[in-house]
Amino acid sequence: MNNDGFNWLGLFLRFLAALFVVYATYNPEGYSYYHWVASSLKTPVAQGIWNSDALKFMAGVLLLTAWIVFFNATRNSLGLLGVTLTLAICGGFIWFLSEMDVFTPESVPAFTHLVLLVIAVVLALGMSWAHMKRRLTGQVATDEVD
Repeated sequence: MNNDGFNWLGLFLRFLAALFVVYATYNPEGYSYYHWVASSLKTPVAQGIWNSDALKFMAGVLLLTAWIVFFNATRNSLGLLGVTLTLAICGGFIWFLSEMDVFTPESVPAFTHLVLLVIAVVLALGMSWAHMKRRLTGQVATDEVD
């Protein structure tokens, strides 16, 4: 059995992880790190574990770490051209959905969900591209070491 590090389950799990990071950071439903921190800035400090500044700090650092891991992997594997092409393909797909009246661009929540999904797709492809490229071309991606 050829174990080159890529399978569809791995891509799907990377997509779910990217989706979690993206939606945990911000989503239009109001249940995200952004909303959690913003709500504490608007109202007086209440007691309880969920209003702990230390907990918010740790969650923010964990989210930032996840973003850095995803971003660096995407930058290293896809590069600017790959990200641009992926965004163009996703943009064309969103345009197609709009033309087919699946959603209207005037619907801010629907459009926001689509943008968040596109970000998750780009990050998941960035995390998986080295494995996919090896499977497609037989070329192995390596990091340069001085």
